[in-house]
Amino acid sequence: MIRNIFLYITLSMFVASPVIAKQWLISPQENLQITLDSTSDGDNVILSAGLYSGNFIINNAIRLTGVPGTIIDAQGKGNAITINSSTVTIEHLTINNWGDDLTEQNAGIYSAKKSQNILIKNNKLDGSGFGIWLQKTEHTKVLNNIISGNPKLRSSDRGNGIQLSGVKHVEIRGNDVSHTRDGLYIISSQESTLENNTMHDLRYGVHYMYSHNNKVLNNHAYNTRAGFALMSSKHLIVDGNSTTDSEDYGFLLNFITSSTLSNNSISNVWTKPENKVLGRDGKGLFVYNSAYNTISGNKIDTAEIGIHLTAGSENTKIYGNSFINNPLQVKYVSNKKQEWSLDGQGNYWSNYLGWDMNNDNIGDVVFEPNDGIDKLVWQYPEMKMLMDSPAVIILRWVQRQFPVLKPPGVKDSFPLMRSPHNELTELSSSASDVAMLSVAF
Repeated sequence: MIRNIFLYITLSMFVASPVIAKQWLISPQENLQITLDSTSDGDNVILSAGLYSGNFIINNAIRLTGVPGTIIDAQGKGNAITINSSTVTIEHLTINNWGDDLTEQNAGIYSAKKSQNILIKNNKLDGSGFGIWLQKTEHTKVLNNIISGNPKLRSSDRGNGIQLSGVKHVEIRGNDVSHTRDGLYIISSQESTLENNTMHDLRYGVHYMYSHNNKVLNNHAYNTRAGFALMSSKHLIVDGNSTTDSEDYGFLLNFITSSTLSNNSISNVWTKPENKVLGRDGKGLFVYNSAYNTISGNKIDTAEIGIHLTAGSENTKIYGNSFINNPLQVKYVSNKKQEWSLDGQGNYWSNYLGWDMNNDNIGDVVFEPNDGIDKLVWQYPEMKMLMDSPAVIILRWVQRQFPVLKPPGVKDSFPLMRSPHNELTELSSSASDVAMLSVAF
């Protein structure tokens, strides 16, 4: 009896004792793939400085860590690292020269099997295909990585920096992405967050497709064709982001519904002279076939067109925004009236010429940015050469005297006299106006 009790206690202690994770210290002279295949869940593989050439596969829940000078070179083909397990960490590696076959989804770090709890942080990736490809994963984080594409390739021939497909609860934070096709590309993904990332020298900084209930917070994009391209998605919270020096769009909204675009900063959206064609103008906000959204608290500064709405983009709340130094503040193509104010708060317009007799920061004169002449010019662009003709001046005068002749358009009944974004906005706007007058005369 005593012997049986002793045997029971011994077995219980054996079963209850935790498995001790093993630490593997690997040098470039060793076969890294054999080591990866020999690991058990929970092991830690540390790579010493040097060059590791090949395409490596992780099948167990391990931590793969490099030290300064650790380089993985995929030799121009396939994926540099393929993840086939959950609970994998990849950190402090330099990863170069993976394949450029976009059909095969070649990537620096690739995960396409259903997984969770992957952590990719503090790596530097440089290659022609996709930087990081994550598919079917949940509760995953991609943090503080630097990803560079190949600027020698055409933009359409490069992979995206970070590609998310069919993921949930993923956090993408603190990454720097450049010279890929799109910086962050998200498709068919839910309940994920993009925050504090920097994207530059790309087609689109952030590109959303068919993704719902996501957050885009405090990201910065510059030197792009579009800073943020949001398409076919709903319930997005887009807050505190900035984009500068975009060529076509600051923010592009295409079939976006029930979303909030707030407190974002857009500046210098201007088509380059060598790329200028009829109808191609830089748009701070381009809203196409999007409805039931809220656009508030944003600053649109120095875009060829401040905001362009078309194709049924209605039932949207637009208030508290600042439209500054945009040659054409609003382009609205529709036959329905739109009121751009809410609860007595409109928007700030740098070209507003009304007055404020009671000093409540609300203009006493309604602001209507467009008239029938503008709509004719949009329909017949060749009319631009007649804009300063006596006939056009008379037509504008007639519309002002007889409002019944004015076609439906945008109206701001409570225009702001001061920008809510910057107390110096009025001074900079005035200085810009003076400079433009000086040039004109």
